[in-house]
Amino acid sequence: MPAPPAPKPRGRPRDAAARDAVLAAASALLDEGGLPAVTMDRLAARTGVGKPTIYRTWPNAMAVAFDVLMARASDIRTRAVKGDARQALRAQLRAIAEVFATPTGRSIALLIAAAQSETELAKAFRTRFLMASREEGRSILERGVKEGLLRPELDRDTALDIVYAPLYF
Repeated sequence: MPAPPAPKPRGRPRDAAARDAVLAAASALLDEGGLPAVTMDRLAARTGVGKPTIYRTWPNAMAVAFDVLMARASDIRTRAVKGDARQALRAQLRAIAEVFATPTGRSIALLIAAAQSETELAKAFRTRFLMASREEGRSILERGVKEGLLRPELDRDTALDIVYAPLYF
């Protein structure tokens, strides 16, 4: 007997073109005026997309800006680094510092400050940026142990705290 078909999702399906238009508008607004320039009214006006459509995907304008900023910053984790683990860790830390020194990075810093009251936003930042960078760092430390550059008994979590804390805090 065949399995019953999955129930259809409730409501109207989300429009990928509208989502892309909102992200493009948010990106342009960030470039023009930074984080304060990204508002739901401005996003709706720039895209011709109604605010209810935007709210179906994001809870607020800051969440839209967050998605744009995370997309811009994601390239720091995708850079291939040749050389040993020491060189890879230096390159990763330098790339993170470079991101924070750009207008995008300053917007991320403002977003982090604003995220103190936006707990979902703070969790998303920790998961999508901080923890992702940290996990990449953990892989680099493991590589350093295999290469004989680091002691096998090294406390990885403490080492990661020491390495990343100056950048993030």
